Amino acid sequence: MNQFDVSWGAPRPERADAARNRQHLIATAREMIAELGQERLTMDALAERSGLGKGTVFRRFGTRAGIFQALLDDGERAFQEQVLSGPPPLGPGAPPLDRLISYGQARVRFLVEHQEIARAALDGRQPIPSGSQSPLSQAHIRMLLGQIDLGPADLDLLAIQLTAALDGPLLLYVSATDLNRAPDQVERRLLPGWHDLVRRICRP
Repeated sequence: MNQFDVSWGAPRPERADAARNRQHLIATAREMIAELGQERLTMDALAERSGLGKGTVFRRFGTRAGIFQALLDDGERAFQEQVLSGPPPLGPGAPPLDRLISYGQARVRFLVEHQEIARAALDGRQPIPSGSQSPLSQAHIRMLLGQIDLGPADLDLLAIQLTAALDGPLLLYVSATDLNRAPDQVERRLLPGWHDLVRRICRP
């Protein structure tokens, strides 16, 4: 599973002690990033700070990049909860067009907020973040398109194309050209683009 490939639904069950260790390690990793910066977060340092053995940390994450993949996955699950059961327009209860616009804009904000973690989640073999399309995005966008009267459009293909417009690697690459800018400045560039794209595609 790559850093953007998070599925719908609950995670696979795990032993209670393994779940506690995972939550403790993720919370500790977040504390270390906030205090020391992500460059100081290593497998050995996380083991020492968490009070768990190095073997436990290595079995859980495998590599340093695996720590950041787990952090991103944890954020993804919280994002999914907002989509599935949060307040409208991101969550249920709003017109499908409003939900589609809100979803894309929330996804942009999520990726901009997590861009440094996503970069650190690379395994070193890729020059820029890359991965397959998110099944969350594609399935959700396809569902919303089906609720909008678009005439004889190929909704499956359109969902793939819109998912590509929200693809994490693309947004991370675009925002990488403005690394010295604040996140809100990056968002001001990306959010109107998604709004305009959806409005044009879904124009009656």
